[in-house]
Amino acid sequence: MATRTLIDFRTDPTCYKHWRIEFDGPVAHLIMDVDPNGGLVPGYELKLNSYDLGVDIELHDAVQRLRFEHPEVGAVVLRSGKDNVFCAGANIRMLGQSSHGHKVNFCKFTNETRLSIEDATENSGQTYLCAVSGPAAGGGYELALTASHIMLIDDRKSSVSLPELPLLAVLPGTGGLTRMTDKRRVRRDLADVFCTTEEGVRGKRAVAWRLVDEVIPPSAWAETVAKRAREAAARSDRPRDAKGIALTSLERRIDGGSIRYLLVSVDCDSEKRRAVITVHGPTEPVPDSVDDAVAQGAEIWPLAMARALDDAILHLRLNEPELGLWVFRTEGDPAAVLAYDAFLETHATHWLIRETTHFIKRVLKRIDVTSRSVVALIEPGSCFAGTLAELAFAADRSAIFAGEASGDNKPPATLTLGAANFGTYPMGNGLTRLQTRFLGEPQSLAKAQTAIGAPLDAEAANDMGLVTFAYDATDWADEIRIMLEERASFSPDSLTGMEANLRFPGPETMETRIFGRLTAWQNWIFQRPNAVSATGALQRYGTGQQADFDRNRV
Repeated sequence: MATRTLIDFRTDPTCYKHWRIEFDGPVAHLIMDVDPNGGLVPGYELKLNSYDLGVDIELHDAVQRLRFEHPEVGAVVLRSGKDNVFCAGANIRMLGQSSHGHKVNFCKFTNETRLSIEDATENSGQTYLCAVSGPAAGGGYELALTASHIMLIDDRKSSVSLPELPLLAVLPGTGGLTRMTDKRRVRRDLADVFCTTEEGVRGKRAVAWRLVDEVIPPSAWAETVAKRAREAAARSDRPRDAKGIALTSLERRIDGGSIRYLLVSVDCDSEKRRAVITVHGPTEPVPDSVDDAVAQGAEIWPLAMARALDDAILHLRLNEPELGLWVFRTEGDPAAVLAYDAFLETHATHWLIRETTHFIKRVLKRIDVTSRSVVALIEPGSCFAGTLAELAFAADRSAIFAGEASGDNKPPATLTLGAANFGTYPMGNGLTRLQTRFLGEPQSLAKAQTAIGAPLDAEAANDMGLVTFAYDATDWADEIRIMLEERASFSPDSLTGMEANLRFPGPETMETRIFGRLTAWQNWIFQRPNAVSATGALQRYGTGQQADFDRNRV
């Protein structure tokens, strides 16, 4: 494989360059203080709290740690650590020198992190608020939009803006437009004015347009921010006397085309343009009690598996863009997976179990929005059951091995449904993967629910519509080879468009609109000469030269 600069998503607070966390009882302050010289790669300076992927990697880690390591925290205040600026948004020089693929993946990861902030507010009792002091421009305002309550200091200098269109010929593609209209219900004509006004909006007008929730005079700023945070924390159901678990360093070994974690292995084949991802089921018994689960911390199987799978997905997205086909396999005992699922369900209201379940949900969502073809192979010895069956339902296609393999003593291939497949892990469209699969077949969904806990062989799984193909020993090798080779031969652009269209039937939500528009807008606009050519806005920004636009509307 070609040598690339490796982007590593693993970090911890001792390595942060751009964020710090301060605690005040049940309130945490997540402070953005970007090191101008701390860019992920050379070639640009992160001025005015502008950010690149490295800044967002730290933010993602901080959000995760607040959820798992600090159950006592019921409110988080996003704020700036610099005077006179909140955040200038994504760094323009970084965007100008980045490849198209990096820009789109950067936007996708950024938005997934922002969705995790909203998920913490909605599902974990850890409410995010934002205290905007200084200009919040572009991605800076998009970050503020993730909060449930936005406070703006009324100092005649602080403002909010989405100036990407007039300044850069691009769009606030990590959810800015969608959150503004769908989440904050900003009126369409006012949103139009706002997005074409470079200087943005401040003061009482920002409140009147619903761009922020309140403006606060400087004399009452610190007191009011603290009061709002205490009020949010008081509404939380998180246990203030509980002790969090440490998200210990994730062990990973990369050797050529092999990536190894304790519970996930990845085999990359650049010639065949595919990555085979194998998820290993549990080998240790379920904890005797929820206290034992807390004692195991980050090593308990569901959490350890999800952390490894999450890192593998992010690694492949950013570091192996030419591996356009992902093949999911599993190895282990289906009953052991279901036993852990039952444990999670029994203790669903416990703060740590709740966090673990929602984390698994977010990892599965990453697969849904990843621009890779996904195939699941259900083979002898696999454990596609309950939570791990979601991998098969997230796939664009799946195949199950029928019967026994000659000379193989592994248990026959089965697919086993669990309660987790019927509501625990909703997709971005608000439906489960089975509801999405059987959108026009309610009777098939009802039939599947009657089969919970029963190991389904190839014939039964195929008859119930839970897999795409069933092949016996005679046909398996050739049919799978042909399917994978054919998929890898198609145009990656066409596949990305097709998969993004097919994966989210049914109702639209803010989340599906964000990713659907990200796929369409950013893939198109980020390649148009008006934005990225030598005379485009991204290249000429800050030079004093006007961009040279192709005036034809497409």
